Amino acid sequence: MNPEALKYPIGQYNYLQADQEVINKWITNIEELPQKLKKLVGTLSYEELELQYRPDSWNIKQIVHHLADSHMNSFIRFKLIQTEDNPTIKTYDEAKWAKTEDGNNEEISDSLDLLEALHKRWSIFLKSRKQEDWQKVCAHPEHSEPKTMKWMLGMYEWHGRHHLAHIKQAIEKAGVFE
Repeated sequence: MNPEALKYPIGQYNYLQADQEVINKWITNIEELPQKLKKLVGTLSYEELELQYRPDSWNIKQIVHHLADSHMNSFIRFKLIQTEDNPTIKTYDEAKWAKTEDGNNEEISDSLDLLEALHKRWSIFLKSRKQEDWQKVCAHPEHSEPKTMKWMLGMYEWHGRHHLAHIKQAIEKAGVFE
């Protein structure tokens, strides 16, 4: 398999001009991510949590902790977009966060629990948005153009599926569930 396919097993994020039906699907996928993640990793041993989806990649436990880190940041970004006029959102060094003690901890249950609680709150917030809210924008330092809340929603929905696919890749590569 080529390196790009290993890095982006579902493809890179490609924003769609989403209607309300697509927005609702994205919200549902965000809402369901913690359960899908728990189902996928819940029975893995500590050794299996060390599996990588490609050489020199994060291992499964780092992906789980990364999802918690990333989605905490995302929830705050969404709240800023909703409550401020064109806020500049804060970026962070994901690779350095993944190397911290909590980002590389063998115990993933806290991150799984955090994701479950966070996604419940995030889903309530997302479901309560009005149509015009999706057009609110933020300045994202990694992009030259302002990003709408709708763009961010699609990106984080993709982000969850992207990392679930990484975990599935690692598990399949190791033959864990065969």
